[in-house]
Amino acid sequence: MKDNFAFLEALQQIARDKGISVDTLLDALANALVAAYKRTPGAAEEAVVTVDPDSGDIRVYGQELDEDGNVVREWDDTPKDFGRIAAQTAKQVILQRIREAERDLKYEEYAGREGDIVTGIIQQSDNRYTLLDLGKVEALLPQAEQVPYERYEHGARLKAYIVEVRKTTKGPQIVVSRTHPGLIKRLFELEVPEISSGVVEIKAAAREPGHRTKIAVWSNDSNVDPVGACVGARGARVRMVTNELRGEKVDIVPYSDEPREFVMRALQPAKVKEVHLDEETGTATVIVHDFQLSLAIGKEGQNARLAARLTGWRIDIKSESQLAEEEAYANQEWAEGEWVQKESGEMVWQPAEGGEALSAELWAESDAAPEDGASTDGAVIDSAAVSDGAVTDGGAVTDSAAVAPAAPAEAVTESPGLPEPAAVDAGVAEPPSGEEAAP
Repeated sequence: MKDNFAFLEALQQIARDKGISVDTLLDALANALVAAYKRTPGAAEEAVVTVDPDSGDIRVYGQELDEDGNVVREWDDTPKDFGRIAAQTAKQVILQRIREAERDLKYEEYAGREGDIVTGIIQQSDNRYTLLDLGKVEALLPQAEQVPYERYEHGARLKAYIVEVRKTTKGPQIVVSRTHPGLIKRLFELEVPEISSGVVEIKAAAREPGHRTKIAVWSNDSNVDPVGACVGARGARVRMVTNELRGEKVDIVPYSDEPREFVMRALQPAKVKEVHLDEETGTATVIVHDFQLSLAIGKEGQNARLAARLTGWRIDIKSESQLAEEEAYANQEWAEGEWVQKESGEMVWQPAEGGEALSAELWAESDAAPEDGASTDGAVIDSAAVSDGAVTDGGAVTDSAAVAPAAPAEAVTESPGLPEPAAVDAGVAEPPSGEEAAP
């Protein structure tokens, strides 16, 4: 009896140390004792083991079952030396059950926490991943989720965003990220009470990790300025976020339900003159003053790209002078016709409306000829090359002094009537499908 009490005390101590209920350990012990009993000589085919939680008394009952699995007879079949057998057999099984219970507790603690933020201590870092010690478990920071050029020093504290929690045989595997846009939202929730309370909302976020982030904020209270709440007194709140992001710049713009207004705000700090929306193509054509063009586009097009991701619109930025040049070019009238080769080999201009064909010399002097640098079919042509007989069938220029055949009007770069592209990637910044955008 004294041994039974000592056994129960040891079991309760293990339960307290490991955070596992005593009932869970007693069930594991009973299952282990059934397996030990069935290995004894003359053991019944079916048996059940009971462990008294008050006295620690252990009993084995043999059972006889009918065809339906019901118990028709039961008897006490506890072996005389069952205590020694139980001690030898149950030890490893109980330890295994304790390990399984610990893994289940750790998984339950983090299951469903995807999208949450955690703080860990950097334990190990290599080319493949970085391990963060979260206390009871370790989190995995893969290389794909790391910010380029960010260094993770051993023993340093680091905040990360939980993207996935996996259940494995070795325990829960927590995958975290430093590049996810959700990290920005969670950091602002920690620093801005108005966001955590729901007064201020982050409607959209666009991020280029390690460089720059734009967020659009909205206030549910007309008396609360959403941008001011996120910036804080003398920029204290946003400074805490940028420090955690190790110097990454954060632009905070007010959100608007009106697309034109939202696009204008998203391009801050540039000041936009007007915005034209094409809902069929999802393109927003933005007009800015000439001195605001480079600011609106940003370094290597970064400001335009982030604004496109934030708003969900493809953004095409043009200056006032570029717009005026495009309109002037579009309104210019061109003579229609084509170059044909006579039987003598001479190239002549044949007007489309009919009439007498013109030689190259007469064509250059006539009203049908456009200024140097532009042709009727959109190709750039040197009139000197034409007069030398360098034009072949179809109007293409073959002389080295001339330029390539016809191209679309927007692709011509030598004509004085055409503007330069306004932004990178053919002047249009497109929002990728994987980014968060405004509803």
